[in-house]
Amino acid sequence: MTDRWSEYAELRRKHPEHFANPPDAAVEILTDPAEVRAAEQAKADLLRSNGLPTEWSATGVVHQDEYGILVRDPVRFTGGRLGTYVRSMPASGADGVVLLPVLDGAVILVEHFRHATRRWHLEAPRGFGEAGVPAEEKAARELREEIGVAPTRLVDLGEMHVDTGTATDAVRLFLAEIPEVGAVEAAEGIRSTVAYPPERVGELIRDGLVTDSFTIAAWTRAWLRGLLTPGPA
Repeated sequence: MTDRWSEYAELRRKHPEHFANPPDAAVEILTDPAEVRAAEQAKADLLRSNGLPTEWSATGVVHQDEYGILVRDPVRFTGGRLGTYVRSMPASGADGVVLLPVLDGAVILVEHFRHATRRWHLEAPRGFGEAGVPAEEKAARELREEIGVAPTRLVDLGEMHVDTGTATDAVRLFLAEIPEVGAVEAAEGIRSTVAYPPERVGELIRDGLVTDSFTIAAWTRAWLRGLLTPGPA
């Protein structure tokens, strides 16, 4: 309990925005020790009634590594019911980046093998954020690492939340104009790049051949803003 909560307290200190309780919050994060214990007990009782391990009621930081942090918050739900809520956070505390590369009007996607799904995906390059590194700088670096080229122009397409139900993570989307395509980063599981007319990418998204949410979001933002040719009617 002490380690989990000392790490949790440090996380609250470093990122208070992730622990705020706005006046209209439908889920209130609890800090009073008595309320925290009551929330854990309520969750433990629920788990026990469903034949599940009661240790899943423990709050605080429940997992942490160099990539991410998993916390279980003690909370009060609308109506007064107490319990817990699990969330994930990026270890760096910084937004990730997603790049939609455009070369002479064509959208460049990479064929990337993803361990989580155990399959190859057509994707826009992307990467984790780094604390203290501006998103534009991280974006340019990520593009060089994945397809071996520096962008000639970056257009900020705004923020996207990865999963508002379980994660604090956000990414910054960019359209990246590039002069060429360099060598891909095979060590990262990338085997090739593919150039498509922008409307063909839309068809691949429509037909379920591009399933990566980041790529869908970046293409959609760029398309709807008229940054791809041809643009929307």
